[in-house]
Amino acid sequence: MNDLNQHYRLLLGLNDDWKVVDVDLDLNANRVIIDLEHSGGILCCPECSKTCSRSDTAPKRTWRHLDTMQFTTEIRAAVPRSKCLTCGVKTTSVPWAGKHSRFTLLFEAFGIRVLQSAATVSRAAELLGLSWDSVHSLIERAVHRGIDRRSLDSVHHVGMDEKSLGKGHDYVSVMTDIDHRRVLEVTEGRTIAAADELWQALDENQREDVESVSMDMWQAFMTSGEKNAPNAEIVHDKFHVSKYLGDAVDKVRRQEHRELKAEGDNRLTGLRQMLLYNEENLNEDQQIDLHILQKSDLRTGRAWALKENFRHFWDSDREVAGKRFFDGWYGWAMRSRLEPIKRVARMLKAHLPGLMSYFSHHVTNALSEGFNSKIQSIKSAARGFRSFKNYRLRILFYCGKLDLNPIIPSH
Repeated sequence: MNDLNQHYRLLLGLNDDWKVVDVDLDLNANRVIIDLEHSGGILCCPECSKTCSRSDTAPKRTWRHLDTMQFTTEIRAAVPRSKCLTCGVKTTSVPWAGKHSRFTLLFEAFGIRVLQSAATVSRAAELLGLSWDSVHSLIERAVHRGIDRRSLDSVHHVGMDEKSLGKGHDYVSVMTDIDHRRVLEVTEGRTIAAADELWQALDENQREDVESVSMDMWQAFMTSGEKNAPNAEIVHDKFHVSKYLGDAVDKVRRQEHRELKAEGDNRLTGLRQMLLYNEENLNEDQQIDLHILQKSDLRTGRAWALKENFRHFWDSDREVAGKRFFDGWYGWAMRSRLEPIKRVARMLKAHLPGLMSYFSHHVTNALSEGFNSKIQSIKSAARGFRSFKNYRLRILFYCGKLDLNPIIPSH
């Protein structure tokens, strides 16, 4: 038995402060319990690390460890409590687990790998043999650990976007680090206060180093960006501009489609999705339909041409050329007699400085749009979130590029 205890002590990488006193194999429960005991050596305060005397011993606790063969393995120990003159009575740290954790460091690291590989959190819980609450605690500890470790000293270009939380009009605001392709923070809502909270992920000096903020034309984001990042230019994102123009084209199509159907004309039937695509992404049949539409006298064809033509704005080689292009396009839009297009054109002109900033920084919210797809997958896999806190943790766990793993003491 002494050899067996020494074997497990070496496997656990224990120092001289701890020894294995028993290994209990429960065949009926498919479980191995490893009993540890403190050797009675010198104690250190877990708060200030000062050497101190022993006060008493906390009740026995168990920690889930990596499985032994096919058996669930647990570590069981009564942890001594130190009596520090400065900090008072504190339960000492143990080398195999983090503070307040019910899992060993090795099991946490394994659980994180399973979570990152499994299709869903529920599937990961099943593979690990844990409850949903236990898996959630693994995620929470990993995210807090990663946030404490991450460096934010070279964040120069950020993106701000919104994402739905549940059904209806519940939103979260998301800040991304464009240069390092990661989510920095998530807050509840899309108000000025929510946007201000996003900026608290960066300290004052780090906010002063931000050069550009890519965002929609949402006033709350703009107001917050101007207040919190005084040296940054607001860059209005071309993906959102394209969405505004696409929605305007669809409004023109719907109105014209109703008018044509009343006359028995079905020329616009089934063209909705085609009009949202860029021309180069259309298949052969759609290109034929588009060519027919362009040759017609329909308002929808003119609206699509205005939407498609604006893409050339982003190809301008410098700001002067971009301004010249916009002036020409704006005049065409205002002469089009297409009210949905005219509304978007007026909005773009009101936010022209943010459009012109693109030529100084050439940043877009493409990263945020990519994360939106990943976030949607997270939400779909979880079948929605009732809690913002859980939603935020999942986004940061999977999209934050955090160093999630615990530090494992070497043997």
